[in-house]
Amino acid sequence: MIKRVLIANRGEIALRIQRTCRELGIETVAVYSDPDRNALHVRNADFAVRIGPGPALESYLVIDRIIEAARQTGADAIHPGYGFLSENARFVDACEEAGITFIGPTADAMRALGGKVSARRLMEAAGVPIVPGANDISADDFATAEREAARIGFPLMVKASAGGGGRGIRLVERPEDLQAAMRASGNEAASSFGDATIFLERYVSPARHIEVQIVADAHGNVRAFGERECSIQRRNQKLLEEAPSVAVTPEIRERLCAAAIAAAKSCGYRNAGTVEFLLDRNGEFYFLEVNARLQVEHPVTELVCGGVDLVALQIAVANGEMLPEGPSTVTPTGWAIECRINGEDPYANFAPSVGLIDFVDYPTGPGVRFDTMLYSGLDVPVFYDSLLGKLIVWAETRDRAIERMRRALRDLVISGVQTNVPFHLALFEHPDFLSGDVSTGWLESTFTMPAASEDDPRLDVALIAGALAAQIIATNAKDPASSGGSGGMTRWVQSARGIARRGLRIEGGTSGWRRGTASR
Repeated sequence: MIKRVLIANRGEIALRIQRTCRELGIETVAVYSDPDRNALHVRNADFAVRIGPGPALESYLVIDRIIEAARQTGADAIHPGYGFLSENARFVDACEEAGITFIGPTADAMRALGGKVSARRLMEAAGVPIVPGANDISADDFATAEREAARIGFPLMVKASAGGGGRGIRLVERPEDLQAAMRASGNEAASSFGDATIFLERYVSPARHIEVQIVADAHGNVRAFGERECSIQRRNQKLLEEAPSVAVTPEIRERLCAAAIAAAKSCGYRNAGTVEFLLDRNGEFYFLEVNARLQVEHPVTELVCGGVDLVALQIAVANGEMLPEGPSTVTPTGWAIECRINGEDPYANFAPSVGLIDFVDYPTGPGVRFDTMLYSGLDVPVFYDSLLGKLIVWAETRDRAIERMRRALRDLVISGVQTNVPFHLALFEHPDFLSGDVSTGWLESTFTMPAASEDDPRLDVALIAGALAAQIIATNAKDPASSGGSGGMTRWVQSARGIARRGLRIEGGTSGWRRGTASR
């Protein structure tokens, strides 16, 4: 039985895994880079090991250092979270060679599913619908590509065979644009994945991005936990997810889940994973890919599936246990929505925003969950992705979930960096989103971020707070003892100092506003 888990990750997902481990009586080991030395996942772990400087290539992606950290601390299992090494078959091999249990799928399954072309072939053999296309084309084999493109038809997608994270993907609407797209996709794939091989795929549009959460044990059992709607995307990156989908009927759900189970069984899959599909307006769906790991958006599934703990299931499966008895497909109850809270400025083309978090206050209340790494005083490093946390709500209906999310977004206060909270609030006002009439291309083709407003009544309150902050700082400078004795500062003085220093940069409220350097 697993007794000590090293979490080969950082941020909110590391904290998420730690919570389940504590409930199960399992000790945890944190690994960290230099800029993460004061991170919450380090503070909350039973053991912590430094693995290198800030860049991921010198820390979180160094397999040998992570394996050595597990050896040093006596960890008998490793959970990879998502991103970093979570879908790296060599990492799974290294764990096995070191006698450490990997909490995730096997290396063989990862290799079979890691290449988009090999995965397409597996799915086709298993009877899972795939988008018509052409596999394994060299990025400079224009003759073959042009011949296959004529067969597939335009518009079509050029995709990197070894791609992921939205990289190496190009939309081609005219034959004369094919060669340029192949070069661009091949170059990006070569630099990102070391493999310039591409494939062509019919462009299904408009289409929804629908995914099915599965968990499989080592005894041949596979369970599908319903679908998630993930069509709100920018640059092929998800920004909001919900479960279930307004477009999925019980009959479509049954077919989707059956296809996802067949996909898992096609390669002897084990542990948690996600099977992704494109769903067209006629209710037909096509296999997209398998993510052989836990997904960022897994909380919405947990909330609509009776509070199931997917991390606990992952650990149970890694221990060799069978899945609990139950139907092969879990029917969702209620509605859950997740907003990804990113450090970026929606009023400046979503430019990254990092730095010191002066103050943070979480939303609370029934049906509200905030998975985050944030705390007042955290210095958000520049080396990693922009995700600061995930705000998730559950309610009995979609309409109530939307209202609950609106309230939770307004209650969320983050001072010190810009976030995309104003984007989410604007999204929840758009009639297309409210009706559920969206697709993967909807956000970039239809949605426009409204201009920042200066008439929010809370601006006056914030300006008063800024003046108060300046007064507190001035008083504190004259009489250090007034801040709490011995020159120390209370949380309120720290927050005030941060607000004044950063020109009153605050998050929260229903609409964005700016005045000088103040921004929401």
